[in-house]
Amino acid sequence: MRRLARHWIGTPCVVVVALTIAGCGSSGGGDYGGQHPDYAKALAGSPPALVALHRQGDELLPGGQDAFEARLRELRGYPAVVNVWASWCGPCRFEFQNFQQAAAHFGKRVAFLGIDSEDSDDAASTFLEEAPVPYPSYTDPDKGLAESIGASHGYPDTAFYDRTGKLVYLKQGPYTEESELNADIRRYALGGGAEGG
Repeated sequence: MRRLARHWIGTPCVVVVALTIAGCGSSGGGDYGGQHPDYAKALAGSPPALVALHRQGDELLPGGQDAFEARLRELRGYPAVVNVWASWCGPCRFEFQNFQQAAAHFGKRVAFLGIDSEDSDDAASTFLEEAPVPYPSYTDPDKGLAESIGASHGYPDTAFYDRTGKLVYLKQGPYTEESELNADIRRYALGGGAEGG
């Protein structure tokens, strides 16, 4: 009897831990718990076009597809990594720390942007307070912007643009390892050369 009771007591604990790790799709605060890099130190000396992005860190920008495409045109000459996310998306929340690290590491050479899709600005802003990033996200409440780049099968997705503004790769699903994201940045954004860092 006692052994059976222990089994049933342990099961809810396992479920609670698993749901906490997955994020449960919740937009409530407190479940992220990550530590972000010192962006000011890591990104000091960035070129002006990328400094303009860093100054908009954590901002939610309106304007939809037109504004997003205009920004990509402004960033020509720099490769871009665009993460499609939502605060209610558990896998998005889980992979966010990988984007924090990558943006600090590559942000002097690569433009990072977000697309906050099918989300409320309040929930997204609350999450960004917990998990700040040194780049803005374009709001996409009706997922039209996400669909325009091919991200239509769920979130997260990540689009890679080369220096000419051409979409060269769309990763569907989360980056579960920082090394996997870094490898794709080197391969698709930086062209696989030694500049990967």
